[in-house]
Amino acid sequence: MEFRLIDRIRERTAQGREDVRLGIGDDAAVVAPPVGQEIAIAVDTMVEGVHFPVGTAAADIGWKSLAVNLSDLAAMGASPAWALLALTLPPQPAESLKQFIDGYAEGFAQLAQPHRLALIGGDTTRGALTISVAVHGFVPPGKALTRAGARAGDVVLVTGTLGDAAGGLQLLQRGARVDEGDGRAAYLIERLHRPTPRLAAGLALRERASACIDVSDGLLADLGHICEESGLGAEVDAELLPRSPMLMASFDELAVRDFALAGGDDYELCFTVPSAMVVDVQTDLARLGCGATRIGRMVEGAGVRVRDAQGQWLETTRHGWDHFA
Repeated sequence: MEFRLIDRIRERTAQGREDVRLGIGDDAAVVAPPVGQEIAIAVDTMVEGVHFPVGTAAADIGWKSLAVNLSDLAAMGASPAWALLALTLPPQPAESLKQFIDGYAEGFAQLAQPHRLALIGGDTTRGALTISVAVHGFVPPGKALTRAGARAGDVVLVTGTLGDAAGGLQLLQRGARVDEGDGRAAYLIERLHRPTPRLAAGLALRERASACIDVSDGLLADLGHICEESGLGAEVDAELLPRSPMLMASFDELAVRDFALAGGDDYELCFTVPSAMVVDVQTDLARLGCGATRIGRMVEGAGVRVRDAQGQWLETTRHGWDHFA
């Protein structure tokens, strides 16, 4: 049964790449990295009930399990190449298992194929529903984006909009359905289940961004990592945070602000650039369709402070997701 499941995954995620010498089917994959490239590697694990709600469609799980990893590559300015997949599946009837595998592989492939990402191996086992994906990508030597290069005076920007995924989760917890109302719930829940990894933006930020991170745990938490690694502080203007019309129409102002600051699961890029480069970077990212919004600046000091519309510093008791809090 296990090998039949692996075959179903292989059939539905097939992606030809000349640098994959040996893929799924042996004890290990064999790949040939291109000359003059370094390899960026990232891995994420998703657990049912923690990273996605119980009952999430298998295709959405497949998409998101890959998206969160591709977002890490985007934050490094790397282009994707290969992936490994480990699936832990709960006991269930054979037909249900096949349906889940087919749905999962469909969602995974929908995101993998446009980026020519090849699934080259992995593992399956039995237990609580858990998915681990490891991705490998290429970046020119010494050109990877990191969290550690920000300088005092750099401008802080983010791609896309913030808080949509947290809003979508809130609606699901209230019993909302994607097929109800005027499309607001559908939009926000889609942003939760199928985030868009900003790979093109990451490539455009090579040699331009001084520091970069993807917003997975919440803006305050993730910008805080840039502060820590760069030895600086950051000041953010809450009124500048980019928020979608769908989010603002679904929740009150305080909830929207909280989602944008600490909601997490956005998988947008938060990055810093010298002030002289802001306009050019915004113009280029606008052409890519995700845009970039200026939200604050890096300063001497430590940690992230948030200013409201009246110029007062906010008390921010919740910074983002912490698995071990």
